[in-house]
Amino acid sequence: MKLNNYVTMKKTLNQVKITFLGASRVVTGSKYLLEISGLNIMVDCGMFQGLKELRELNWRNLPIDVSAIDVVLLTHGHLDHVGYLPRLVKQGFSGKIIGTSPTLAIAEIILKDSAKIHEEEAEKANKENYSKHNPALPFYTVKDAEKTIKLFQHQASEKWHKLSEFCSYRFQYNGHILGATFIELDIYEKRFVFSGDIGRQVDYLLDPPNRPEWADYLFIESTYGNKLHPKEDVEGILADLVKQTINNNGNLIIPSFAVERLQTLMYVLWKLYKQNKIPNIPIIIDSPMGQNVLEVFNQFPTWHKLTPSEYHAMCQHVTITESYADTWKVIDDKRSKIIIAGSGMVTGGRVLTYLQQLIDEVSTTVLLVGYQAEGTRGRQLLDGTHEIKFFGKYYPVKARVAHLESLSAHADQNDLMHWMGGIKNIPEKVFLVHGELASMDAFRVKIQTDLKWSVCMPKLEDVETIIL
Repeated sequence: MKLNNYVTMKKTLNQVKITFLGASRVVTGSKYLLEISGLNIMVDCGMFQGLKELRELNWRNLPIDVSAIDVVLLTHGHLDHVGYLPRLVKQGFSGKIIGTSPTLAIAEIILKDSAKIHEEEAEKANKENYSKHNPALPFYTVKDAEKTIKLFQHQASEKWHKLSEFCSYRFQYNGHILGATFIELDIYEKRFVFSGDIGRQVDYLLDPPNRPEWADYLFIESTYGNKLHPKEDVEGILADLVKQTINNNGNLIIPSFAVERLQTLMYVLWKLYKQNKIPNIPIIIDSPMGQNVLEVFNQFPTWHKLTPSEYHAMCQHVTITESYADTWKVIDDKRSKIIIAGSGMVTGGRVLTYLQQLIDEVSTTVLLVGYQAEGTRGRQLLDGTHEIKFFGKYYPVKARVAHLESLSAHADQNDLMHWMGGIKNIPEKVFLVHGELASMDAFRVKIQTDLKWSVCMPKLEDVETIIL
């Protein structure tokens, strides 16, 4: 009897309770809580974006004891993986926030920029009285972001680091964006692998991702789990759009993520000019955050493929705006030009001002260059909406809308299968995360058919208890 009680107690002790707090049957809001005996770990801490019902979730306190979390491990610095951190701190978190050096550098830029935008949008909504809330409040402030950043602690990638006697972790290079990694956690001699966002096998700026060699429990993104990226002639399409823009005496507006996509576009446009495939058209970079991320590229040259001479040449080829007043100077300038501005899904940032002023002109082309989540203005434009809402008012869409899918920083289905192909064992369970339901379900069928692995698709706030 005593032996049986001991065995039961041992099993209860050696367990991992996983709560899916985001990116569960949706693409945004990545957050996973692992509760182990005496140690609570959160992997990523992102904001929900897109559909209103998802964005409203951001304002709810998490259904957990936030003060009991010991550490947050970050896969990379995108908003949907780090943007909730200041709210976590406001709810009582005071532990360490750990990532690679470039990830934390990017996260700092994104949190400060995001906080500033939240403050500006709340101020504008109150001034122009278009919010349903009185008063409209920022999601978090610059002070909240600065308090959060004080908890940052960088760790080297490709090395094991101990969190406790029974738990170690390792960051492994993952492509996607500068500093991005997947995370391996060894807990009671079982390996938990969190893919984060997996990069492409072939990328202008980044090397191919590393691949995990072992995974007892795998948590893998499925953003493009049902798709293959088209084999597009990116440079040819961009060159044609630039020439059409000049012929139409119009503007080519490219809403862009400030991290990676903006730098990739700069590199490709500079390369086209250097090869005499496009004329010397003005290229305006209107993204304070993107400008700061450029400096991170300069700071961490071993994390990307650009040489110092390429980096400096492409930076000198563009005009970087200094202030919001410069945004209006660009709009008033009647020359044909290329405008690259945040944000990539048209959810906020400087690009809203350009589109508000120019989207009703037939000479304007809007080029979407990445994933557009459900409920975002980017998805509306992609789906052919005839009007779009900015700052409480609707504007007719007369601009041409183009799409370059192959510039996505996310792995497609083939890339995802290749990444998993490095795993030498059969995982006990695969959890599909960070994907819309149709994409996720198609990927589930693919994994079960080709690999014969056990796969599940957790819902938001599902809890999985694993006995080790």
